[in-house]
Amino acid sequence: MRFGPSGIPLSCKGRTLRDGIEDVHTLGLTALEVQIVRTNVMERFVTDDDIGKSPIDSEHFDAELIIETLRGSGKNRIGVSLDEKIKKGDLLLSMINPIAKNYGHLRELGEIAKNLDVVLSVHTPYYMDLVANNDLTDRSIESIRWAGILAQAMDAKMVVTHLGMYGDLSKEDARANIIENIQLIQEWYNEFKIRVPLGLETSGRQEIFGDFDEIIEICKRVKGPIPVINFPHIHARGNGALKKKEDFQELFDKTNKFAKGNFYTHFSGVEHEDGNEIRYTPIKKGDLKFEPLAECILDNDYEITIISGSPLLEHDAMYMKVIMERVLAKREAKAERQKQKEAEKKAAEKEEEKKKKAAKKESKRPASKKKSANKASKRKTSKKKK
Repeated sequence: MRFGPSGIPLSCKGRTLRDGIEDVHTLGLTALEVQIVRTNVMERFVTDDDIGKSPIDSEHFDAELIIETLRGSGKNRIGVSLDEKIKKGDLLLSMINPIAKNYGHLRELGEIAKNLDVVLSVHTPYYMDLVANNDLTDRSIESIRWAGILAQAMDAKMVVTHLGMYGDLSKEDARANIIENIQLIQEWYNEFKIRVPLGLETSGRQEIFGDFDEIIEICKRVKGPIPVINFPHIHARGNGALKKKEDFQELFDKTNKFAKGNFYTHFSGVEHEDGNEIRYTPIKKGDLKFEPLAECILDNDYEITIISGSPLLEHDAMYMKVIMERVLAKREAKAERQKQKEAEKKAAEKEEEKKKKAAKKESKRPASKKKSANKASKRKTSKKKK
């Protein structure tokens, strides 16, 4: 069971990813969702010095994070694996303001996180559109591909993405476009050996594709992606639907086919109206309670990552951890009391059984032996009196 913030902790003095990882560990948390705010890139043709080098060669590209190599000419340019050596005429795409200066740095961050037992995940930019099939869709697909490359280099657990708004399309047409585009992305992941799973996050507003059943349907239709359960979003779209332990259990049951017992989720408080999220709130101020979820998780002993999207970020991540520990402590205390009661009951039953056996044995003794036993008992009593 892991808790962590969505982004670098608010209390972190430094603002680099390394600072964030170390601060998460210091706070006693064990997960961090890395936020890719934007994926702007700069294009340049290779130089003579670049030819024969690999884009992931940190010694040559010590201050440049190349995210894609395009080969060919004009519209026929295609992306090639970053493991391939650069050739004359290749076009290199480098990230502007990247989360790390090069691939060696990315691998180092992954190692630091691993050594500190902090599991990383990567969230794509929040405004994505896999519905409209326009220029923004092309950029969204690129962002998800590039997030996969970064996640792979850091040995991250998941690439999380939203899917886009319905726009003028019907729900059926929007779903068809998303299925087609997710399939393309998953095929690209497979081709370029990106082993990090793609997580499709549930949305919190009616005009945005991604209610829980829609996400499950996409995962049924495309092999590979995993549902990301955003509890406040589902709660908001359902007009406050998540109240009891059973409400959470239903979500886990439907997701388990894809998650296989290892769930990735988001939690926070949420203000909502008419089936729409208005804003995230601190957990204490929302009507979505963490305790029923904690009970559900403990009932099933799930492996789960819970990311706090609350305005209080790491503070609410730690608050959830405290609630979980309290619920667990209450359960253990209750189990101990029950165990003690059962032990006392068993001891009483054993004593009762012992008395019954003694009485039964006494009843079977011959009358002459009983009389002599009684006389012996009286003599002993008489001697004591003297």
